[in-house]
Amino acid sequence: MVALALECTIPGHSYFHRKNYYYPDMPKNFQISQYDRSGAVPVAANGSVSIEAEGKARLISVTKIQIEEDPGKLVHLGSIDTSPYTFVDYNRAGVALLEIITAPILVSPKEARVFLQKIRSILEHLGVSDGRLEGAMRSDANISIEGGKRVEVKNISSFKEVERALSFEISRQRSLSARGQRVVMETRHWDEVRRVTVSLRTKEEEHDYRYFPEGDLVPFSLSAVFVDAIKNRMPELPDARRERLVRDYGIPLYDAVVLTGDKGLVDFFEECVKLSHRPKDVSNWVMTDLQRWLHEQAVELGDARITPGSLVRLLQLIEKGTISGKIAKTVLREMVRTGREPEDIVSEQKLVRISSEEEIGSLVEKVFSENPKAVQDARTDEKATNYLVGKLMQATRGKADPNLANRVIREKLKETRPEQ
Repeated sequence: MVALALECTIPGHSYFHRKNYYYPDMPKNFQISQYDRSGAVPVAANGSVSIEAEGKARLISVTKIQIEEDPGKLVHLGSIDTSPYTFVDYNRAGVALLEIITAPILVSPKEARVFLQKIRSILEHLGVSDGRLEGAMRSDANISIEGGKRVEVKNISSFKEVERALSFEISRQRSLSARGQRVVMETRHWDEVRRVTVSLRTKEEEHDYRYFPEGDLVPFSLSAVFVDAIKNRMPELPDARRERLVRDYGIPLYDAVVLTGDKGLVDFFEECVKLSHRPKDVSNWVMTDLQRWLHEQAVELGDARITPGSLVRLLQLIEKGTISGKIAKTVLREMVRTGREPEDIVSEQKLVRISSEEEIGSLVEKVFSENPKAVQDARTDEKATNYLVGKLMQATRGKADPNLANRVIREKLKETRPEQ
């Protein structure tokens, strides 16, 4: 499914190789992997992924997709280069993983981040991976500047850290070059705490691994019938979904791009639209305030306690005039934090919009008495009038109907205008 989604060629047959090396996380001295030399072929090759980064559309070539076994995980106390010892966690060792390898055509750390986000969205739409799980996606980033050797930065754990690691590595290599020093081919580790790369070992050349066919695993064939059966159950992918969102819901392309970048987010959006039939309002709240409060709480949408139904009920409270949009932002934050329903939060915290002209009038009297200079200025200065409106909204914690407050204040100013 991944190969088809990335428009790869799928060969009729493939087989495994042994990649020979010793390292503490692979103590049997070899790793079962795949090889694409000497007539061998990986499980898929020659694909591509379209991305949009820094205002440009780009097609990123995928040279191959291969299956190999995962090594163990090295655990250090503090930084890797100062830790007094190393633990090896073998729990994931030997588990199959899928490695997607691109051609060396990504031209910036930002492009690398956008590419990885697109890959995660595709994998999640396929249902073959949950990119939110720790270790479900890891990146080995190879980078070089013109005239220098290639440096590999291993096992970067998040998209933002990939961008940071590559940005640092570009600066480090340029600094070496400017001082007349040589950039050597090596493997480095990204220290997320200090935000620097640390040298691990000199990078091995391909011949150092002494690849040879894996004798304990037989070659395997993927028939055309098998591949066609997979094609017939392929789900909707992010690019097609983006086009459908624009076509069916009439939302801007920008909204559709943001939403389809995260399967959980776009699924949540579509569930909300089924209940509210107001797609643009829903996309605005999902992309901005909902995402902001999720980020503040450091929680993924899939783990949050808020439901599409509760968000729609919040929007209905705004539509009915029960609460203002400003108050709704506060309510949404509490919904994300506690999972409570919007009606309960509004009732308990007495957040219902003040829409009584009589009550607003009393509040205006109080604001005028506390701000006589602003009242005097407001007769000739629009900014002072807005200042009084702001003071009223502040006094009511945003609960006053802003249109009504504005009208009552202006009428009051006319009534108190001195005779000419």
